[in-house]
Amino acid sequence: MKGIGWKTGKIEDRKDGRVGTHSSSLPAFHPRSALLSVDEMALFVDYYQLTMGQADFDAQNNAVITANYYVRKIPQGQYLIAAGLEQVIHYILNLRFTDATLNYLAARGDLHAEYLASLKDFRFDGSVFAVPEGTPVFPNEPIINITGRSRDVQLFETYLLCVMNFQTLIATKASRIVQAARGKPVFDFGARRAHGRDAGILAARASFIGGASGTSLVLAGCLFDIPYVGTMAHKFVFERPTELAAFRDYAAAFPNNTTLLIDTYDTLEGARNACIVAKEMAARGTRLRAVRLDSGDLLTLSEQVRRILDAEGLDYVQIIASHDLDEFQIDTLLGNGAPIDSFGVGTRLATGANFNPRTGEGGTSALGGVYKLVESDGRPVGKQSLDEPAKATIPGKKQIYRLTDAAGNYAKDRLALWDEKVSEGQPLLVPIIQDGEFVYEFPNLHDIQAHTTTELKKLPDSHKCLTEATPYAVQLDPSLLAHLN
Repeated sequence: MKGIGWKTGKIEDRKDGRVGTHSSSLPAFHPRSALLSVDEMALFVDYYQLTMGQADFDAQNNAVITANYYVRKIPQGQYLIAAGLEQVIHYILNLRFTDATLNYLAARGDLHAEYLASLKDFRFDGSVFAVPEGTPVFPNEPIINITGRSRDVQLFETYLLCVMNFQTLIATKASRIVQAARGKPVFDFGARRAHGRDAGILAARASFIGGASGTSLVLAGCLFDIPYVGTMAHKFVFERPTELAAFRDYAAAFPNNTTLLIDTYDTLEGARNACIVAKEMAARGTRLRAVRLDSGDLLTLSEQVRRILDAEGLDYVQIIASHDLDEFQIDTLLGNGAPIDSFGVGTRLATGANFNPRTGEGGTSALGGVYKLVESDGRPVGKQSLDEPAKATIPGKKQIYRLTDAAGNYAKDRLALWDEKVSEGQPLLVPIIQDGEFVYEFPNLHDIQAHTTTELKKLPDSHKCLTEATPYAVQLDPSLLAHLN
């Protein structure tokens, strides 16, 4: 067995399989963060995107195609909230093949010099139309249309799917949780349980689009202007001689924003200690903001804690609850009258958990969005998939038209070929990039969240139920039906 030595990086024989060491404590290779830089984005591809590119280059395939991003099936509920477009467009606009990247690819030997040289000056000169972030969308609708040279368009597949599938999943999950909370604030607490660092950041972003009031992740606050919040950990209490001493220390440090975690030892005793601190704060002219519950029977404990607080004249002190929450748990709590004022939701939000704890039903926490060729040189094309009809593609570059009823609520969507004249409905896909020029002004995240809120109010409640929601009607225009037969 060979181990990597320290300091010089020399490979040494080790029979025990352990890493070889010298007297120096400095490693030869320093740990890396593995965060994606702009210069490395060109390698965020599945290898077949490059091998197909070379085959197209060799065959002089210069076809202009359109690829659709869409979702065949929604894993939970009957709608999705589109999210992630900003990061996709950043990728498309900034994708570059540096000398270091091309040298790395050349070293493997599969890709020849002429093809790699063609990538050196890569610039996307095609067009992108997309549904704005925060818009409800439904199965088989084109959320993004990308038109351009075939071997350029296919380069975006992996990054686009990674970003759109994840953020759309999380934004949708957040919207369901916010709906279940019935107007009470919901906060993203999920970074530590997210599937990776980038996922933690983008989960906070997508959660805010879906309606969350804030996040615990400071970096997300910095990058996206999301309000960030925090209380204390059990560690803070452990380190003091008593729980009361811990509460006093925290109140002294944050007199204008004190939330006390009261379940470290005994929740009800913690509530009584919080009452003591609240009265001490009131004597100093400040107020205890809230107490937080993070374990146990949240319904029973919130009722008992509320009684303790109210008996001491502390009706202004709020109760925040966390602890493995999701839309089903929150709906059950509030449906049973739990006096909880806001919710911190972590694991099941940041992972987009497709699980119903009431029934034990659920599946993979992922959104199966796809990126498929639908048009080549103006000719509608599509996958037939005779062995699995559900995987068939609706041919043609398409637009979504959203129709409303007399009250302005969404009634149905109609899919039509891009150039087909449709007299009814509002077209949803808007220009983002045209002939290589960026033409769209991205709204800030607060405006996107407001757009989500407005859009969901127009979607009838029957389509938003946590269980047994009614599918939303999506019709195919006769122009499309002709290409399916």
